[in-house]
Amino acid sequence: MNEGKGIRLSDSQRLSWLRLIRSENVGPRTFRDLIAHCGSAADALEILPELVRRGGAGRPIRIASLEEAEREMQAAAHMGAAFVGIGEPDYPRYLRQRDNPPPLVAVKGNPQVFRLPPVAIVGARNASLVGIKFARTIARQLGEAGFAIISGLARGIDTAAHEASLDHGTVAVMAGGLDLPYPPENLDLYNAISARYGAVISEMPFGWEPRAKDFPRRNRIIAALSLGLVVVEAAERSGSLISARLAGELGRLVFAVPGSPLDPRAKGTNGLLKNGAIVTTCMDDIVTALAPHVERPAIDDAAFLAPEFDFPVMNPPDESDRDRFVNLLGPVPVEIDELIRASELHPSVVMLILLELDLAGRLQRHSGGYVSLIYS
Repeated sequence: MNEGKGIRLSDSQRLSWLRLIRSENVGPRTFRDLIAHCGSAADALEILPELVRRGGAGRPIRIASLEEAEREMQAAAHMGAAFVGIGEPDYPRYLRQRDNPPPLVAVKGNPQVFRLPPVAIVGARNASLVGIKFARTIARQLGEAGFAIISGLARGIDTAAHEASLDHGTVAVMAGGLDLPYPPENLDLYNAISARYGAVISEMPFGWEPRAKDFPRRNRIIAALSLGLVVVEAAERSGSLISARLAGELGRLVFAVPGSPLDPRAKGTNGLLKNGAIVTTCMDDIVTALAPHVERPAIDDAAFLAPEFDFPVMNPPDESDRDRFVNLLGPVPVEIDELIRASELHPSVVMLILLELDLAGRLQRHSGGYVSLIYS
């Protein structure tokens, strides 16, 4: 990207970034591709309607207005929060290292906490007294050893981990907007985290009430923010197991605390251990496994700003080329590299057509560089 490489965004750039990421059909991957193709968020906003039309949308998409972005900026400032762009010094280091990180996150609190090596601690909301005690113990010990504790502010294990690490550094990841902390009974804890050596963070808009499908997205941020993720108690098919799976997909270490086979809250953690999670009975199990990762040098921030493909400013593809390419797509996912070979089009042309389809709501992206066509 031409914006934000190791420097702070200007006020106008930050507003344009916020408008772009809040516009319909624009996610982190599409955001990056738009900046790569257009050169800036402001230019991307200008060309969005044309790209959507070329992608075959049946209607115009909603583009966030300047007034909407300004209101959200004002809401953040009113509660002492700020929007941080990827590549800026205060953007969480490990979050940058996930695939397609959010280009902007809202942060309230002390961004210095993101400079500490982070460990996520998650688990059951209806946690046992023993589970809560263990979570508090390892959170406090890890904090004293110089680690930041990442969790989701939920009841049970999350709450215990945050409370025990307030003095050493903790980060709460929200599933909704920063102005709508959930659950409501943890409001005092929410305020304590941002008032002491910690931070609360969200990629969601201000005023956004968390829905059930927002929590797996939140869990992915928890996993991405961390070097490793510790599951203390988790029933089968729990959100904590989703977090563990996402952590594994991101290359993070997964730790699990063994429990009684008679306790349903231990089924998930015992299952993780059977599948290769690191047995965790004390803080040393975590610190020893993470030591090589903590000592690994940081990767240049610019690597996370670079587009996967170059998008030179170009004339739109010929209609015949676009139609021929779209005909190669269907409901079954196909690898992008295979599409490039089969279409015999330049990779930048292929990526531009995919961007147009994406913005038009006609493209589904899958892991591993696969895409498929959405039929309405």
